Amino acid sequence: MDTPVHRNGNLSVGLCQGFVLVGFGGGTETQALLFAVFLALYLVTVLGNLTMIVLITLDAHLHSPMYFFLKNLSFVDLCLSSIIVPNALANIFSSSKSISFAGCATQFFFFSLLAATEAVLLAVMAYDRFMAICSPLRYPVTMCPMTCARLVLGTFCIGCLNSIVQTSLTFQLPFCSSNHIDYFFCDVPPLLQLACTDTTLNELVMFGICGFIIVCAVLVVIISYGYITVTILRMRSGSGRHKVFSTCDSHMTAVSLFYGTGFAIYGQPGGVASMEQGKVVSVFYTLVIPMFNPLIYSLRNKDVKDALRRLGQRHRLVKESGWCRHQELC
Repeated sequence: MDTPVHRNGNLSVGLCQGFVLVGFGGGTETQALLFAVFLALYLVTVLGNLTMIVLITLDAHLHSPMYFFLKNLSFVDLCLSSIIVPNALANIFSSSKSISFAGCATQFFFFSLLAATEAVLLAVMAYDRFMAICSPLRYPVTMCPMTCARLVLGTFCIGCLNSIVQTSLTFQLPFCSSNHIDYFFCDVPPLLQLACTDTTLNELVMFGICGFIIVCAVLVVIISYGYITVTILRMRSGSGRHKVFSTCDSHMTAVSLFYGTGFAIYGQPGGVASMEQGKVVSVFYTLVIPMFNPLIYSLRNKDVKDALRRLGQRHRLVKESGWCRHQELC
């Protein structure tokens, strides 16, 4: 029987024990398969995003506004997966599958912060491409390092504001129907199902804030790429069109994946049809998309591939130099 979780003057036993993350159903074999898949995806996510961060930091050829934003995107993706996946992996073979009330609130706070930050950051990256392609002469002045830093700081501020509002509204609810969260992490839709009071306000706020962020971000992307498309079509050189388009198609792929899954969960009244469907969609923006982003930007970007080649050559030269010094000492 589920332990009641009350929010009132007297802390109940349920509140002290926290919640139970039900996760995905299935037998031992299914759970083992899920563990293997989640672990593999997470390792690729960590390796890919760390590689992008280190590569952009070390290679002087990538010290431009576009790659500065890309480095921050990799950082956000790495953090987004890391606050969800390790705990989900630990819970797959855990008998209790428990998470404390404070732990659930903390996980929810940082997840809301990072998800909203990424949504706005993708829009900022679209604006950066618009300035670079449509106003190349003004671009170095408009997108100076200080402006880029302020834009990134602004994305985190918007994410933090969203997180503070969502967390404070969600965790002041009385959770007295159950302490079993039918999800693999703490998120708004499954938590609202546990509340024993009217959650209309919470649903309206979630729809309003998330819908506003997604709609505004999508508008920025559409307008930016509308101008970019016109500029590309006006180019006489076919090779020039291909080069400009190649710098944008990777970003459009990332934008489509992230905004599409985000809108399915938070940007429409009622969200997804069921929690099971919500879990599948959630896997995409907590694991699949953070894994794909560095692959999309590296495999389809000549500058990144060249930087990887230079980094490999530098590592080989350092290794050979160290071996030569060792031979001299011997």
